[in-house]
Amino acid sequence: MEMNAAQVEAIVKSVLNNLNGDGPSTGTASGPIPSTVKVGFLTQLGKMEVKEYPMPEVGDDDLLVKVEGCGICGTDVHEYKRDPFSLIPVALGHEGTGEIVKMGKNVKVDSAGKPVHVGDKIVTCMIFKDDPEITMFDLNKKNVGGADVYGLLPDDDVHANGWFANYILVRGGLGSTFFNVSELDLDSRILIEPCAVLIHAVERAKSTGILRFNSRVVVQGCGPIGLICVAVLKTLGIQNIVTVDGNPQRLEFSKRLGATGTANFKDFDGIEGLTKGVYDAFGGHLADFGFQCTGSPAGHSNIYKFIRNGGGLCELGFFINGGDATINPHFDICSKELTEVGSWVYTLRDYVTTFDFLKGAKAIGLPMNELITDKYPLSRIDEAFQKAASMTGLKIAVMAEELA
Repeated sequence: MEMNAAQVEAIVKSVLNNLNGDGPSTGTASGPIPSTVKVGFLTQLGKMEVKEYPMPEVGDDDLLVKVEGCGICGTDVHEYKRDPFSLIPVALGHEGTGEIVKMGKNVKVDSAGKPVHVGDKIVTCMIFKDDPEITMFDLNKKNVGGADVYGLLPDDDVHANGWFANYILVRGGLGSTFFNVSELDLDSRILIEPCAVLIHAVERAKSTGILRFNSRVVVQGCGPIGLICVAVLKTLGIQNIVTVDGNPQRLEFSKRLGATGTANFKDFDGIEGLTKGVYDAFGGHLADFGFQCTGSPAGHSNIYKFIRNGGGLCELGFFINGGDATINPHFDICSKELTEVGSWVYTLRDYVTTFDFLKGAKAIGLPMNELITDKYPLSRIDEAFQKAASMTGLKIAVMAEELA
């Protein structure tokens, strides 16, 4: 077929635009983009359904991402059970990752300034809207509680707002942030969001000046958050970590992630007995620092007893209102001169740090990927949520059909 010079020029320009990110780009590595998108919706309490909608248009500042997988967060389970944020119906899923298949002409770099192209693997972080006080390299200027995330957005005419889907539209106009993480394997990418929670918590703990290389650290709660906490501490070189939980399998797994001792609260009579168990696990010492990861008011009340005078505590278990805890301010805080920090979510900087943490954990042989115990295809999302709600696994993931 013969082409004139103008036609050749147009084809060359189109190819160059796609390579440079100067025009809408459509990926072919994952096959053609379908005309509809499938989205996992929480339609009522205890009921996840896959709904189908027209594929949204990709604007000049947007990214269309083919979802590869997304972890089920404890927050997702809370939403599934009782909708604390009053979002139903809502497209859930904020621990997701996938491949860029189409991008608007204005999208050239990610939120860290790293170039992005069709075919790159990304994760999303916070949606900051128009709040200039939340910045990349300022850890404590302002809590990010006023920000949004994909997977906890009110439903709108786009619908593809959560990572429990086969495609998600990342919208530049909302103030979205995202990162190119093509160098990480799929399981590591699914773990980025929960790991960032612990990177932030440990940074908050370090701000007390008490957490050091030779600190004795107690971690209460061996769900995914507590277990990741152990791994982060291990990669920092902390060698003396005791975990507290009631599940022997989780306690045993905590040793593989860096714990040197354990205390099963079911083996002790009351808080005095459990405190003695922690004391013994540290070889006759109380902890210098504690991380409370359970989200249980009783757990919060107990952990003060495990920490020495002049020690420190980071509370990060209460992602939602879990109820009131009872402490004695004189004995638990004042007479001990305890230093306590709270931690909630993360910052953009914590996300970037998390990428290096995951590489470092892998380099020293920590079995991070084994935190993902169960994988379900999107078509079985309700079953996946039932599994997560049963608390019989660790991290449950919803995957692209071909990857489950």
